[in-house]
Amino acid sequence: MKSFNIILVLLVLLTGCKNQQKPSGEKENVPGAVNYASYGRTIKHEGAIDSKEMSVKFESLSDADTLQAKFSATVVDVCKAKGCWMKLNLNNGEEAMVKFKDYGFFVPKDIEGREVIVNGIAFVASMSVADQKHYAKDAGQSQEAIAQIKEPKVTFEFVADGVLIEQ
Repeated sequence: MKSFNIILVLLVLLTGCKNQQKPSGEKENVPGAVNYASYGRTIKHEGAIDSKEMSVKFESLSDADTLQAKFSATVVDVCKAKGCWMKLNLNNGEEAMVKFKDYGFFVPKDIEGREVIVNGIAFVASMSVADQKHYAKDAGQSQEAIAQIKEPKVTFEFVADGVLIEQ
């Protein structure tokens, strides 16, 4: 009887563990479709605007404005320490600084040049000298380059609650 109970418990455990959700960052393969790794809140790729259109939207924002958006762009830089931020190419050399909502997730540190889709809130901000130096250090810039940062800079910023990275 004891061995029957043990076998029954094992069967229940094995059956119950089959339908687990994929952890953040895992990709789902769909034949004939672009596959994405998902980070943060689960989002869909449908409805994302391109980086040029997002650049126009950023340009129209005032200091106190925010805009809910989903857009696709190419990663030009990523935090080398943890993957806790990334910079996306917009248009004509403009970049968007992307941070992650509530510091709740990170992205891989080796995604430069990859296409991503981000969902969240866009806004324009003034980045302090201290913050610029902090991000430059995270990006692995030289001490000479960091020392040349001397003035606050107006930046396009984005707080993402979900990110898809093309695989």
